[in-house]
Amino acid sequence: MKDKFISRNYDFEIRAEKDEKRGNIIVGRPIVYDSKTDIGGYFEEVIERGALKNANLEDVRFLVNHDQSKIPLARSRKNTKNSTMKLTVDNDGLEIQVELDTENNTEARNLYSAIERGDITGMSFFFGIEDEEWENLDSDYPTRHIKAISTVVEVSAVTFPAYQDTSIAARDKSAVDTARLAVDTARSEAVDTTSEELEREKLKIKYLIGGI
Repeated sequence: MKDKFISRNYDFEIRAEKDEKRGNIIVGRPIVYDSKTDIGGYFEEVIERGALKNANLEDVRFLVNHDQSKIPLARSRKNTKNSTMKLTVDNDGLEIQVELDTENNTEARNLYSAIERGDITGMSFFFGIEDEEWENLDSDYPTRHIKAISTVVEVSAVTFPAYQDTSIAARDKSAVDTARLAVDTARSEAVDTTSEELEREKLKIKYLIGGI
């Protein structure tokens, strides 16, 4: 799965605030460490603490519902003071602070209102995996531990923050297909690794009994 971008949604607090210098802002946490999430009913996933340690966060956009056809509402470029989105990696994951141009941008104004009213409550992010480990692959519901994230390219405020409702999961065919492929790939790689180890053990036995 390395270098293949995927998205994850969380029903985690996102709130609207007012700042004297920055105006209308929203604060949220799109990445949460040590929180088990169901992925399409195929497996559960945990982003391990510290997974963002070496992640590339140099250029991250802020969108709504991952809609890349729309203009980004904010952007973090190397997290400088001139960026309209500030990223903070802490002990719990990733927190963002987004400056919204509610005066000149209708979509920004609509989003701020929806968050302030509680109509939008979730965050999501689009990322690549650098390192992962699987457990219980022989079961019907294995667990993937994401140990290192390679890059984060986009974060979003989302209408449906989690796939807890099976009807929602069923609508997102791409997410379900990706989940199925992730499990199948991990199981295949596990079988290949086991076969290689078995062959090495056979060669060792042959060597020890003088077979070669």
